[in-house]
Amino acid sequence: MKALSSFGLSIFVLVIALDVALSGTAVASADEMIRCASTTSTQNSGFFDYILPIFQKKTGIKIEVVAVGTGAAIEIGKRGDVDFVFVHAKDQELKAVAEGWFVNRKDVMYNDFVLLGDAQDPAGVKGVKSAVDAFKKIAHKEAPFVSRGDKSGTHTKELFIWQSAGIEPKGRLWYMEAGQGMEKTQRVADEHKAYTLTDRGTWLAKKEKLDLQIMVEGDPILFNQYGIMAVNPEKYKHAKYKEAMEFINWLISKEGQEAIAAYKDKNGNSLFIPNAK
Repeated sequence: MKALSSFGLSIFVLVIALDVALSGTAVASADEMIRCASTTSTQNSGFFDYILPIFQKKTGIKIEVVAVGTGAAIEIGKRGDVDFVFVHAKDQELKAVAEGWFVNRKDVMYNDFVLLGDAQDPAGVKGVKSAVDAFKKIAHKEAPFVSRGDKSGTHTKELFIWQSAGIEPKGRLWYMEAGQGMEKTQRVADEHKAYTLTDRGTWLAKKEKLDLQIMVEGDPILFNQYGIMAVNPEKYKHAKYKEAMEFINWLISKEGQEAIAAYKDKNGNSLFIPNAK
């Protein structure tokens, strides 16, 4: 009887110890949080709502996202206020890596930009093959155009197209700067029956709420590459480099790339195409 009691006591102690260990693990997992600065396009398109729970379920690592324009996201990373950035302005990214602010930049996925406009199409750009030619027509007709005006990746691309067209739109009556993210800029353009440049992912996610239509697409100049890079741990010792690289490596792995490819809208359209190498 004493042996049985001793056995029962041992089992009880083992159960308590196991419960404490599991509780400790749960607390540690709950505390494992890293921060990302990214674009409003990845946020507005619903991409993060889709991809982050998959990663968290696999690793226990939670990711908090600060969604701003690409320029602002890179600056946040330069200050060491996040652990990695996920943006879409490759030239700016490579420059920041060369300056030593970030390490291990990787291509992750791409989609493209499209020029949206009202069905009335006052500049007559619908179906034009060249985005540069379309921008020239908009300027010539002085048709309303809404820019993000926020130094984002989309804004950077838009300015590049204007520059390629030999046009400086800033300050012209027909040119409006929203200073907002992609979703809000689309709404402003919709309200003003104006043209605007947008990434296809945000357009596919939000198009049912808008009267805008795609006017121009398919021009190689509209290619939109997304990249990811970790904050340099040599500059910021507090950066959670190991965890950031765990996410980066997963996202560019076969599993992560397949998860990106599986993200589609309800009509089966892919919002992003994986292209990690």
